[in-house]
Amino acid sequence: MFDVLFAGLIHGSAYALVAVGMSLIFGVTNVANFAQGSIVAVGMMIAWWLGSSWGWGIVPTFVAVLVVTALLGLVMNMAIIAPLEGRKPIAALLATIGVGQVLDNGLQVVFGPQTRPFPKLLQTYNLQVAGVRFGTSDIVMVTLAVLSMLGLWAFLKFGKAGQAIRATSQDPEAAMQMGIPVKAIRNLSFVIGAVLAGVSGIFVGLFNGNINPMNGGTIGMTAFVAATIGGLGSIPGAVVGGLVLGVVEAFGISLFGDGAHDLITFGALIIILIVKPQGLLGPKTDVKSEPLTGTFLGGGRAIALPWWGNLIGAVALVSTPFFFNDYLSGVGTQVVIYAIAAVGLTLISGSAGQTILGMAGPFAVGAYASAILATQAHWPFLVALPAAGVIAALAASVLTFPVWRFSGHYVAIATIGVGAVMVAIIRLAEPLTKGSLGIQGIPFPKVFGVTLYTQQMMYLLDVIVLLVTLVIVMRIRTAHLGRVFEAVGSDREASEALSIRTGAYKALAYALAAFFAGLAGSLLAHQYTYIDPTIFNSNMSILILTIIVLGGMNSPLGAVLGSIVLIGAPELLRFASDARILLYGVLLVLVILFRPQGLFARKG
Repeated sequence: MFDVLFAGLIHGSAYALVAVGMSLIFGVTNVANFAQGSIVAVGMMIAWWLGSSWGWGIVPTFVAVLVVTALLGLVMNMAIIAPLEGRKPIAALLATIGVGQVLDNGLQVVFGPQTRPFPKLLQTYNLQVAGVRFGTSDIVMVTLAVLSMLGLWAFLKFGKAGQAIRATSQDPEAAMQMGIPVKAIRNLSFVIGAVLAGVSGIFVGLFNGNINPMNGGTIGMTAFVAATIGGLGSIPGAVVGGLVLGVVEAFGISLFGDGAHDLITFGALIIILIVKPQGLLGPKTDVKSEPLTGTFLGGGRAIALPWWGNLIGAVALVSTPFFFNDYLSGVGTQVVIYAIAAVGLTLISGSAGQTILGMAGPFAVGAYASAILATQAHWPFLVALPAAGVIAALAASVLTFPVWRFSGHYVAIATIGVGAVMVAIIRLAEPLTKGSLGIQGIPFPKVFGVTLYTQQMMYLLDVIVLLVTLVIVMRIRTAHLGRVFEAVGSDREASEALSIRTGAYKALAYALAAFFAGLAGSLLAHQYTYIDPTIFNSNMSILILTIIVLGGMNSPLGAVLGSIVLIGAPELLRFASDARILLYGVLLVLVILFRPQGLFARKG
């Protein structure tokens, strides 16, 4: 029992270091920095390289990591976040997601994706107390975490720059009028946050023993959960949230196994959002400018084609399966499946203005529902397909039902948890889903007695489902319901003043998006004929969101174009396959900076 508690406190200390940086940045800039975990990976990989290849000790390695990550935080704010000042905070949030993708996959390109042992910069198992073995590295990490947090507290309370940070956090405009250099203070907050993340990477590497460049994403997301549990923007809350989450995870994994990690972590997130959405030590009032809601289109409007333009496009799309070979049709199925999910997402993240970061969850539920109905209940495909969409919508709605009474970033954070919890439940429900082994032998789609066993046949089926999806979504957008979605997304307070129940309409838009994601999942399952939980990861959620950002968040046709560019072009050109997600990240950042309305939209 004591060893489990000790492990939880060690992990919790690492989470706390990263979460403190997140909360500091959030408090000063109102930016939820999703690249923080990637900076953890930068610190970890630099320490590995210096320790393994150059034989550096802990002190010079520590200094090098501090310098590199400080510069990284400074450049990140000055080059990417600061230019977005004045736009909706969602723009900066999505930019940090893009930066995270660039860093994670850049590390893979530079260092390789393989797992490797971390150098023994400090002893790891040289001490023992009450039967628990631990190392000098653990003592140093906990001590450093405590000293860093106490030092940061003293700096914020008594230091001149620290007081300026606090003033900027409370009211940036008033701080600027009092002569505080707000831009410099924001730079400083990013530097401090990046340094805390980078340093924690060293100790995460020492504690885990084996590392790979993609470790940072998981740590960063867990630290974000910790910061949310403690209260976003609260430094003490980040410390408490990190330690609490570390201990809860340790005991949960000890009792239920490592497969329950995501269920414990993100289940705790959903529970705290329902019970105390501001976090354990967060402010009792909601933030004034919600960082995870609204669009950053800057008045952008979707381009509307005349009826004959839509007809020509539909005919051209339906004709492609008859001219494509097996390879092109295989690429086409991927493009269309992601386009179906992205078109549905425009209803909630575009029209209703609520960012959704966990669409891989409904996608996975749809895939597994269709696979189980086909293999175990022997339902025909044409029945299993819509049933999968309905089941995905119901699952998403039930899990998020309690949070729609809140607004803005609380809902968006909840969708992260819901997506992860869905996949975690699938992994744990072994008797039904075969757990981590996945489901094999999923039959090819059979339509009106014809088995669609060729790539061209399956591509034609996907195209037909996409066209039906486009028709439904466009009809919704032009109907009264669509206009209500637009009103809710444009101005929540004005909508509520008109007695529109904004939470209920956002919940409906989310259910519709989940339905179409479930359809996409069903198509994927029957065309892969094998699925497992690893397919439905956070990269899938980010990719679907990136598709609509690229095409135009409020444009269903733009979602199709975005899918062609992001999914089809790299496949067709066969270049940089190892760096594909890196390219997605670069493209996401460039679009946000220079073409925020998307490719298939125009400025209003």
